[in-house]
Amino acid sequence: MALGALAEVRRLSTGIPEVDKLIAGGIPEGFLVAVTGEPGTGKTVFCLHFIAQGIKECDKCVYVTTEESRDSIIRQASQFGFDFQKALEDGKLIIIDALTGLEDRWSLRSLDVEALVDKVIEAKKELGHGRGRLVIDSMSAFWLDKPAMARKYSYFVKKVLSRWGFTTLAVSQYAITTSEAFGFGIEHIADGIIRFRRFIRGGVLRRFLLVEKMRQTPHSLTMHEVIIIDGRGMVVRPARITKEDVALPASVVEKIVRASREREAEL
Repeated sequence: MALGALAEVRRLSTGIPEVDKLIAGGIPEGFLVAVTGEPGTGKTVFCLHFIAQGIKECDKCVYVTTEESRDSIIRQASQFGFDFQKALEDGKLIIIDALTGLEDRWSLRSLDVEALVDKVIEAKKELGHGRGRLVIDSMSAFWLDKPAMARKYSYFVKKVLSRWGFTTLAVSQYAITTSEAFGFGIEHIADGIIRFRRFIRGGVLRRFLLVEKMRQTPHSLTMHEVIIIDGRGMVVRPARITKEDVALPASVVEKIVRASREREAEL
């Protein structure tokens, strides 16, 4: 019975074969997945793969960018062989620019969650009926001045946009060295959590990912190393790590716990 139920789950490829293997073939259709981690860990590159795969499969693709311009996303995608410019011209992709404040149809002039949802729905109507893929990179920008609202805003986005046939990657910046753990709002309501991490050992930056949660999925519980290759994109392989690689300093752990308690008190 359990095996039959698993077989009926429709899954979307992430565009990275190694990651698909970690999650039984892909992300279940209709899920909102939190993609969390520190800056520079590979979250945006992961999202570019997800959208590029959607374009390949003729899905209706929407990319919301809050920390880079639309042009920057297009250039970064081209670095890995993804032609987002052509997809835009062919009506297969809409990039909503929430950073530069441009006066065009596909820009957000303010970081307002309701305006975000309205604009994404408008984009889906423009693209037409069919399976949708949505990236919001990042959700953290919408609650920077009010972190206590993160869970409420995340729930609103999930509840409304799930009705429009989207499978969503919601990125959130998570800085363990600060008092603000911006990922917590999304993580509480997400159907899946893919966490990116980074360590510097011997003067070399190493990136990792771990599937912490994926409902309806017998997912891997093993941390994997992320390698980003110019002209190709993200490659993922089993990681060789020691306890020292993943252990957080006591001072950082204390700061995270204190920040969590402060947010709960605000709520």
